[in-house]
Amino acid sequence: MKSRQTANQVRIIAGTWRGRRLSFEPVPGLRPTPDRVRETLFNWLSPVVRGARCLDLYAGSGALGLEAASRGAAAVVLVDSDPQVTAALGRQLESLGAQQVRVVRADVLQWLAGTASPFDIVFLDPPFRRQLLAPCIQRLESGGWLADEAQIYIEAEKGLVPELPENWELLRSKAAGQVGYHLARRLRLS
Repeated sequence: MKSRQTANQVRIIAGTWRGRRLSFEPVPGLRPTPDRVRETLFNWLSPVVRGARCLDLYAGSGALGLEAASRGAAAVVLVDSDPQVTAALGRQLESLGAQQVRVVRADVLQWLAGTASPFDIVFLDPPFRRQLLAPCIQRLESGGWLADEAQIYIEAEKGLVPELPENWELLRSKAAGQVGYHLARRLRLS
């Protein structure tokens, strides 16, 4: 049975909040990761998501970070700069009782220039065609944001394969519609 995607809503696929619908603001450029892509991604992440510290950059609808929390992530930080988006995310957290999730309203690149604490999983899904991937990847790697062997999910325009740091390994790469999605792992530095 196919899921019915309602306008401005996404569905949590599995875990504690399975089947719950999340409403999001109709902000221009906000494009939640489709159910089928999220299902594939979380199949890839299933061995590492429980107990993980997750960072969702350009959180938008919150679908990636909240899916991780639903599946047992210990802590999730959702970062977005839009006040409407972060207010909606705050309402979602209250409705879900999501104590392990925190919303930060900030410009992602400025936030990544701040004091870091390492995350096990990072979701990086910036607005398309704004050249934000490379600077985010560089700041994640050099800023202390990644735990040893952290996994980084990258969503971009189909056909755009992000340039990865030397110590990152591309584990998976797929496309769906106009979206290319990739999973990389940061290799432990000796």
